[in-house]
Amino acid sequence: MKRSVNTVNKLAPYISAFLLLVIWEGAVKLYHVPQYILPGPVQIISTLAENSGLLMMHTVTTLEEALLGFVLAIGIAFITAFLLDNIEWLNKAVYPVLILSQTIPIITLAPLFLIWFGWGLLPKIIVVILVCFFPMAISLLNGLNAVDTDLISLFRSMGASRLAIFNMVKLPSALPGFFSGMRISASYSIMAAVIGEWLGAQQGLGYFMTISQKSFRVDQVLAAVVIISVLSLLIVKVIELTEYLLTPWNQLKEDWINN
Repeated sequence: MKRSVNTVNKLAPYISAFLLLVIWEGAVKLYHVPQYILPGPVQIISTLAENSGLLMMHTVTTLEEALLGFVLAIGIAFITAFLLDNIEWLNKAVYPVLILSQTIPIITLAPLFLIWFGWGLLPKIIVVILVCFFPMAISLLNGLNAVDTDLISLFRSMGASRLAIFNMVKLPSALPGFFSGMRISASYSIMAAVIGEWLGAQQGLGYFMTISQKSFRVDQVLAAVVIISVLSLLIVKVIELTEYLLTPWNQLKEDWINN
């Protein structure tokens, strides 16, 4: 019985998505909605097949921008959290600035990046870094601050250095939170690259969507949206697999709680 319930729970999202697509296709056909307003799923799939080569070219560009920015954001977030955790005065000085920086809409800064850094790859990567950096840095910093102080005191009493305490106590405890921030950032990374391309690019899914929108090819716009969603989901799944491999103790803890 329990196995059947688990199977139903796993299939429920796919069944819901399938039913939604069926309702969407049926409504478009029933009410004769023009394709330039809202194409159905069948038309979108057909557009994906017809423009596969062109979409692949733009997808490679967007994926390159997103992955480069995401990887750099991971490194910057890790270094920032490490420094803020170990240097108290720096934490007090920088942490409020980090929070304040999130009140500035990225879409208002992106045009400035184009002016400052040109129309190449760099401004898009900077947009991705700014979008992805904050969730990872805050998640890791909160995880480092939430480590059991008694355990840290025990390691200090045994003569462990600050770096040893970080490697053996703080980091393992903070990694699950860090991966949670990575999953959030990963889901934003592709969209951040697309935002950068919307404001100025010669290639990429954002550029493809802009050209398609001006041509009233809503089916092409939605085809690009499908690709963006799939890429974001794949990156999140890669992060989840990485977390499973690097934090086996956390997986054992979750299995114990569930059982």
